[in-house]
Amino acid sequence: MSCIKLIVGLGNPGKQYENTRHNAGFWFVEEVARQYQLQFRPETKFLGEVARVQSNGHDVWLLKPMTFMNRSGQSIQSLANFYKISPDQILVVHDELDLSPGTAKLKSGGGHGGHNGLRDTIAALGTPAYLRLRLGIGHPGHRDQVVDYVLHPPSKPDLQQIETAIYEATRVLPDLFAGELSKAMQQLHSL
Repeated sequence: MSCIKLIVGLGNPGKQYENTRHNAGFWFVEEVARQYQLQFRPETKFLGEVARVQSNGHDVWLLKPMTFMNRSGQSIQSLANFYKISPDQILVVHDELDLSPGTAKLKSGGGHGGHNGLRDTIAALGTPAYLRLRLGIGHPGHRDQVVDYVLHPPSKPDLQQIETAIYEATRVLPDLFAGELSKAMQQLHSL
């Protein structure tokens, strides 16, 4: 596997979405920035907010697209093209209905599973061959309730579990920066 050079947190901009389940991807990159003592800054040419991690000789970009979830691919594509980052060097972090809160799973490639942020990313990059970090948020029980569910904050116990999963997932970043996907998966998936 290639070394990760871009970590994208999917979410929606704006105060009204800040604490909603759909912003779990934003929460992840914000935690990475906090751990590395970085601040995001607006970057209009990338349609988002960016920060740069420097770790063990690796430069890794953090990106929060400000295009809203359904158009995330525009932002990802613009930064990736500018810095010549290939899809296999991108980690997209997103909320996952099919995993319970407190669960984080790495996945290489695959479909969008109905997730509009992933759908747009696949279309913009022209391939599904990028790495994903799926952060479990649970499922409301019926598909007609999904939109309302993801656009509301989780319960306190669910939030605590999601935050724990985010923290545990940040611990495998050094392996991903070094291109050691198998090692990262083994560590994360054994929790």
